[in-house]
Amino acid sequence: MGMKNKIVMSLAASGMIVGAQYFAESEGSGCNIKGNISVSSGERIYHMPSQDYYDETRIDFSKGERWFCSESEARSAGWRKAKV
Repeated sequence: MGMKNKIVMSLAASGMIVGAQYFAESEGSGCNIKGNISVSSGERIYHMPSQDYYDETRIDFSKGERWFCSESEARSAGWRKAKV
C-alpha cells in the first residue's frame, strides 16, 4: 500500500475524514479484513477471511463500513471481532 493510501486510511480511522472512500477497497490491496456494521444493533464488527460468513459479508462505504489491513487496526478503530 502506498504512503498516500496509508495516510488517508489513518485519517479516516481517526475520524478526521468522514464518509471518505477508502483506498483499500478490495482484497487485492492486501487489506482483507471486512469491517461491517450490524443492521440490527449498529455494532461495528470485523470479519477475518477464515471466519464463517466472511464471503457473504459485503462492505457498504455509504454506511461507514470499511476494510482493515490488520486486526490491531480494526480494534484500535473500535471494532470487535465476529464471534463466528
